[in-house]
Amino acid sequence: MDFKLSEEHLMIRDAARDFAKQELLPGVIERDNKQEFPTEQVKKMGELGFLGMMVDPKYGGGGMDALSYAIVVEELSKVDASCSVIVSVNNSLVCYGIEAYGTEEQKQKYLTKLATGESIGAFCLSEPEAGSDATSQKTTAIDMGDHYVLNGTKNWITNGGSADFYLVIAQTDKEKGHRGINAFIVEKTWEGFEVGPKEDKLGIRGSDTHTLNFNDVKVPKENRIGEDGFGFKFAMKTLSGGRIGIAAQALGIAGGAYEMARDYSKIRKAFGTEICNHQAIAFKLADMHLEIEAARYLVYKSAWDKDNGNNYDMSSAMAKLKASKVAMDVTVEAVQVHGGNGFVKEYHVERMMRDAKITQIYEGTSEIQKIVISRGLLRD
Repeated sequence: MDFKLSEEHLMIRDAARDFAKQELLPGVIERDNKQEFPTEQVKKMGELGFLGMMVDPKYGGGGMDALSYAIVVEELSKVDASCSVIVSVNNSLVCYGIEAYGTEEQKQKYLTKLATGESIGAFCLSEPEAGSDATSQKTTAIDMGDHYVLNGTKNWITNGGSADFYLVIAQTDKEKGHRGINAFIVEKTWEGFEVGPKEDKLGIRGSDTHTLNFNDVKVPKENRIGEDGFGFKFAMKTLSGGRIGIAAQALGIAGGAYEMARDYSKIRKAFGTEICNHQAIAFKLADMHLEIEAARYLVYKSAWDKDNGNNYDMSSAMAKLKASKVAMDVTVEAVQVHGGNGFVKEYHVERMMRDAKITQIYEGTSEIQKIVISRGLLRD
């Protein structure tokens, strides 16, 4: 067991940390207030290779491991979780899904653009009645011979208005249940595809989240991913890796809030001394640090499992479940350490507390993670 990061991992961490401080921190509060998509920042992240980190270099990616990816998401999340979720979705849901299960033609046409940041992707699984229950797809894809006709609605889609390409999960044969579900690559410009209004969210307000409508959208047969009926398995396999990204995001939010609380406690005085010298605050900081370290080992372990070809369904679920709880607990305590200042926007921690909550909901709620973990335990 080696708990040290390699020189390469340390370099990647430092590069992401510097980028977050220099490029993401300026304007992050304003973007949150205005719900402004970070267009320029995303462009720069693409230039740095953050949007296709694990993709094979022959498709324009960085060829890095999952641990490098988790570290980058963690560092970006310490400053701006709206940007980090864009990185997470593009890498672990969209790029991974196409590279692992797509055809060579799909990789050449779509993956090369997604990996370099020339284009952005979105993953479309959730519906009004199919969030945690992914088998209850109401969106349909009717087989018409050489193409499918797609109809339905998708909700809460990250990058919904900014993406160029969408991975859409739809029901082709209801009689077959989850074995009748397929996954398709849909282009934004296709007739019948409509982006609905932007959601007014509690947190990650810089990330654009939309409802998407599909009205008789013609999808070429060659844009189906995998064999007929592979869609549900595709979604579940892809989400397992996506949970590593969201776990890393939660870890980063917690880490960023902790660092702000620690630094603030060293300059804020009460009763004649810096508040960090009061045991009530010192113990809070100790508990925050302890929980972050525990979560970090779970997150890094899940990435290590993926890199080493191990089954990471359980480890990614455990990492997301733990890290998302830590993110909520730590950000609440960070606000408490800041006192009244923690309740105003200029000190950042109130935004981080709002951002933290979504990590317990998207890419599988905490309750779903417990189902995944318990099923894994009972199978052994």
